[in-house]
This record gives sequence, structure tokens and C-alpha cells, in this order.
Amino acid sequence: MAIRMPRIIQARKILKRSLSNGSTTPASMDIPKGYFAIYVGEQEKKRFVVSVSLLSEPTFQELLHQAEEEFGYNHPMGRLAIPCSEDVFTDLASRLGAF
Repeated sequence: MAIRMPRIIQARKILKRSLSNGSTTPASMDIPKGYFAIYVGEQEKKRFVVSVSLLSEPTFQELLHQAEEEFGYNHPMGRLAIPCSEDVFTDLASRLGAF
């Protein structure tokens, strides 16, 4: 069995980098402990609150890696955003039990 710690650590660093760019707003305060907000969509972004356990999933790590390579994570409002269709994201997150 292979251990994927470097990918998990990288995913956590990406999340920390994204969260450290934002300010504490009412929208960020309504996230329960153990969850994080992610914005998904190709044009207009929709906000999802998902479990941090999603960060340890190889499929989600690959999605984050592809988004970083193609678009980077330098969002002006400090958001973690993934430019994929909402349907693809909700299907993936539902299968992984992230909601």
C-alpha cells in the first residue's frame, strides 16, 4: 500500500494559502469546524462547504492539482476556486461523502 502523504500535505498547504489571503467575513464565519468553503464553476462560481476529509482523497487532490496548474490559486478575494462544472464537482464530492 502506497502512502500519499506528500499529496495530502500539498493539498493542506494550498488550502492554508487560500484561507490566509481572505479576511474574516460573515460568510467565512458560518463554516463549521472540520469543513471549508470552495467555489466551483466555470463562469459564475457557486459556494460549497465540504468536509476537510476531502483533502485526503486522491481524486480531489488531482482536481486541485489540475486547477493549480491551469489557473493558479491567486484569487483576488482569497477564495479557493475550482473552475470545473458544478455537476462534475457535486458528483465527485457526493461519491466521496464530502457533504
